[in-house]
Amino acid sequence: MKFNIIVSFFAEIGWQALGKISNPITGKIEKNLEMAKQIIELLDVLKEKTNGNLSKEEEKFLESTISDLKLNYVEELSKEKQGNESKDKI
Repeated sequence: MKFNIIVSFFAEIGWQALGKISNPITGKIEKNLEMAKQIIELLDVLKEKTNGNLSKEEEKFLESTISDLKLNYVEELSKEKQGNESKDKI
């Protein structure tokens, strides 16, 4: 159960960095895709280093968290690129 708290902690930072939830201190949306990428990479390392040492539930939670963050990262990256292309046309 404590493992899920660790994963949730990093996921929360990832969601904040993706601009999906507000920073609890400032109350503002503060998108930082580079930080989101680093959080995803950190969770990937955690998955690699804990391979074979997690319960099925912990493994599933970690995998789904990483997958959700990655999908949203790609979505936000795509939005950012589209926004930059629109600015270039002006």
